Amino acid sequence: MPGHKRNKKFDIVGSEIDITEITGFDDLHNPKQDIAALQNEIAKVWGYEKSLISVNGSTCCILAAIFAVCKSGDKILIARNCHKSVYNACFLNKLKVEYIEPEFDSEFGVYKNITQKSVDCAVKNNPDAKALVITSPTYEGFVSNIQCDLPIIVDSAHGSHFGFTKWLPKKAQGDIVIQSFHKTLPSLTQTAVIHINNSLYEKAVKKYMDMFETSSPSYILMASIEKCCEYMKNGLNDFEKYKNILDKFYKEAKSISGLKILKNDDITRIVISFDGYSGTELGEILINHGIEPEGTTLNYVILISTIADTEKGFNKLINALKCIEPKNEKKCKFIKMPVLPKKECEAYEITETKAVALNDSVGKCCAETVYAYPPATPIITAGEIISSDTLDYINQCLKCSVNIIDTENLLPDSILTKA
Repeated sequence: MPGHKRNKKFDIVGSEIDITEITGFDDLHNPKQDIAALQNEIAKVWGYEKSLISVNGSTCCILAAIFAVCKSGDKILIARNCHKSVYNACFLNKLKVEYIEPEFDSEFGVYKNITQKSVDCAVKNNPDAKALVITSPTYEGFVSNIQCDLPIIVDSAHGSHFGFTKWLPKKAQGDIVIQSFHKTLPSLTQTAVIHINNSLYEKAVKKYMDMFETSSPSYILMASIEKCCEYMKNGLNDFEKYKNILDKFYKEAKSISGLKILKNDDITRIVISFDGYSGTELGEILINHGIEPEGTTLNYVILISTIADTEKGFNKLINALKCIEPKNEKKCKFIKMPVLPKKECEAYEITETKAVALNDSVGKCCAETVYAYPPATPIITAGEIISSDTLDYINQCLKCSVNIIDTENLLPDSILTKA
């Protein structure tokens, strides 16, 4: 294997370096040579005790981390704005979930960071909790610096660039920290790393990574991780040039009438809105000018900039924004702080389900997860009661063409509920 035998006649991009665990090459699931050395180097460069490569993205790492620190039936504390993979891990491991609600920005209508006070309160009220999971940075670039006696899992998928320069936030701190290299650094899609900063969980994390990760890891993906590691050791001067480009962009953006920029903790994450436009409308305008947004919501657009962006690309963005005419009308402004849905049961406890018309679902117990993608943080998840506010928000998203996904693919007409 692989069956293409690196034969050029098939014209498969990358096939020339696509190998498996052949003689002279290491094995990701039992690394003793080059892969072991690379993982040690990653831990050294990023400043953690132990690092394991993932070619299944951060999702695999989140599953492994939660299974490593919790047993079936345990209680876990999670930030409400966690990625769907956290919810999936809790479902698979039959965990009892208690949510911690982040701070809220009412101008943009976005969750921000988790406060230490909210964590302390949750820990006090749930003395039987076995772990805490937070997202830092969030999809919109907000950072949470949390300490507690529970094992802390930090989904820092969007923060692998942190800590390499003084003008960026410090690297995430936790017992287990998960980063997607491909999101903000020069590495191929699906490449991620799980850092273990507490030796108590090292064996368990490795055990579950071996379970959840493919047994046929891509050497193409691992090679890109190695290139990324080399770059981060030797290419840090590029970050100062990058900062100058960012500074120039923000300075020019201030003069654009109607443009609003969310003040967050990571200036590489550009979150914008425009007077009179929904996020999806603004996103379509940018696409027409050759700018591909990372995500569009009811009210704003998320743009991910990285070290790979150029001054030419930023100039294109500025010129696109200057072409937009601000409007006085308000569109899709659903910015009151969301009320967390009331939980009737745990997701894994639902056995009988039925589909009902979406507009007839108020008061019923949801039996699936509904989320905007990206970033895939749930609007409502299985086991929670569908309120009129939740229904209004889903309908508003659908009306404004936000990419709303439900796990059973019943929307926009129906939604799965507990029978």
